[in-house]
Amino acid sequence: MLQIGEFSKICQVSVKTLHHYDKIGLLVPMEVDRFTGYRYYGVEQIDTMNYIQRLKRYDFSLEEIQHLLTVSDNKELSKALRQQKEKLKRTQQELAITVNELQTHISVFERTGDIMIYQKGYTIEVKNSPAMNVLVNRAMMGVDEFGKYYGTLFERVPKEKVTPTGLNGARYYDKEFNHESSDVEVFIGIKEKDKADVVMEPCECAMTLHRGGYSTLSEAYGAIVSWIIENGYEMAGAPFDLYIKTQFDSLSPEEWETEVYFPIRKK
Repeated sequence: MLQIGEFSKICQVSVKTLHHYDKIGLLVPMEVDRFTGYRYYGVEQIDTMNYIQRLKRYDFSLEEIQHLLTVSDNKELSKALRQQKEKLKRTQQELAITVNELQTHISVFERTGDIMIYQKGYTIEVKNSPAMNVLVNRAMMGVDEFGKYYGTLFERVPKEKVTPTGLNGARYYDKEFNHESSDVEVFIGIKEKDKADVVMEPCECAMTLHRGGYSTLSEAYGAIVSWIIENGYEMAGAPFDLYIKTQFDSLSPEEWETEVYFPIRKK
């Protein structure tokens, strides 16, 4: 048996962390002295602790790790690890995009002296949104789940024998934004009006073009909302995006283009 200090040193984890793991039931000592309260760990628990540390490096949450420690099915474990690998790859890609954005921001700031100039580069125009026949999937979804909900739409295309127009987007119904769960409707355009879930009629909108990754779309939204307020309009419906150029066009994130529409009316 190993005292908690010895176990801490061997596994290179703090005693405070071991106390926390004991408290939440993630790694409970083999024995606790009922008189002194000293915690003792078995040699075999070293492997378990190292496994926990590795899963932490893979960015699993403690709750997820606690579940994985109970899983004995190899297929389930393999699936969880592969899913986490894909999640980390997406994070890596997003981080690379952010680094590029930062470099551009630094370059523009050092040239102009305006730290917020990136918010001033949007041209806002009033125009009618395009008429679209769309298949829709509306749900409470997180930003990271868009792909899943688009997937179910694209599965319908051959089944329902419809012809995609290539114009896809998302409409946002919540008044407040929540990265984990918002009322969102993703849609794909189709040619067949009689087979559409929704016919999106043209409406007067404040519109701008956003170039770059989706993580900075809020800057386009901010520019449009400021313009609406300053020009005597008010919002008259749920805003939506149209994805004009995307990664599916074999383009880098810097080359992606998204049209942002806010339905409006004069006050």
